[in-house]
Amino acid sequence: GMANAIIGSGILLGVGSLIGIPIGISGGIFLAEFGRGTKLANAVRFTADVLNGVPSIVMGIAVYSLIVVPQGHFSAFSGGVALGIMMIPTVCRTTEEMLLMVPNAVREAALALGVHNWRSVLAITVKTASPGIITGCMLAFARVAGETAPLIFTAFGNVGWSERLDEPISALPLQIYVYALSPYDEWHRLAWAGSLVLIVLIVLAVSLVRFVTSRGVLKGAS
Repeated sequence: GMANAIIGSGILLGVGSLIGIPIGISGGIFLAEFGRGTKLANAVRFTADVLNGVPSIVMGIAVYSLIVVPQGHFSAFSGGVALGIMMIPTVCRTTEEMLLMVPNAVREAALALGVHNWRSVLAITVKTASPGIITGCMLAFARVAGETAPLIFTAFGNVGWSERLDEPISALPLQIYVYALSPYDEWHRLAWAGSLVLIVLIVLAVSLVRFVTSRGVLKGAS
């Protein structure tokens, strides 16, 4: 009874990552490299800190008002947007901190060779800080993977199979929530099993990314 929820969680997390990770990394690069000391950078940093402390259910209600109500129905896309917005502040602030840890000598060496600033940032500074940036992305991924409240207002859940972005879709946190509230002992056992599956999937995803990243770093060093 969890197969459709596993597929749904994968779709929702995929959409959320496509939205949250690029925006978060771009924001972190702007804060660390291009916007130091500017009013816009201070505003972006303040907004990221505020979003990081906003309860997830508020995110769900906001996306419900902005996307679900105008569309007239729940959808996987709105659920992915809610998860993506929740990922942005964590990825943004982590990227900024990792880039600030890169020694200025690395930047100065690239500029001394006549490399454009934007190319130096993307090809050298970001690459140097990439292990920390990827770790921040994984932290954001793991955080939103178990969120239930925003999905209740956006993805809503689905008892059947659904892989379309414009339809309600099931997800492991939603399925666990429904089974846990039921009066049946068998459904309670399924809720515990679903919780274990969710934890294992998160651990496997994070471990796989860390393994691939470490291999890439070792090859780059060699």
